[in-house]
Amino acid sequence: MIIRGRVWKYGDNVNTDVIFPGKYTYTIQDPAEMARHALEDLDPSFAANVQPGDIVVGGRNWGCGSSREQAVTALKKAGVGAIVAVSFARIYYRNAINNALPAIICPEAAEALQHGETAEIDMTAGRIHCAAGMFSFPPLPEAVLGIFEAGGLLAYVRKQLGEEA
Repeated sequence: MIIRGRVWKYGDNVNTDVIFPGKYTYTIQDPAEMARHALEDLDPSFAANVQPGDIVVGGRNWGCGSSREQAVTALKKAGVGAIVAVSFARIYYRNAINNALPAIICPEAAEALQHGETAEIDMTAGRIHCAAGMFSFPPLPEAVLGIFEAGGLLAYVRKQLGEEA
């Protein structure tokens, strides 16, 4: 599983209210509409310019704040291929996995990756390639890769149970 895209780099403590503005939490239900508001308060150009496979890079505690799933859904539906960060808020990290959005903890890569450059992530090998070099992260467990390949936790469980999606 290879993810290749342009880097969108942000800082520490980017919370769920900034990733998907809280003012829309109860008024927008459509994932495509959520994507149009992704990061609008932090980077107004993001939603209009993000491309499929692009990589969001965060600092420490990416996704802190409320536990709303829309903060993952908005980025995934916008086309983000993965998020690389120094660290993630626990609930955001789990929501990302459940919704098949790779969340990679790799402090060295998060520091080295530069906004606008192209990077490549090899999910199976646990490597991130960028202009500054190659950075390793622990390969993800087979079950987590299975969740990504299935398109989310629900689809993965259904597949494991032999049910139709």
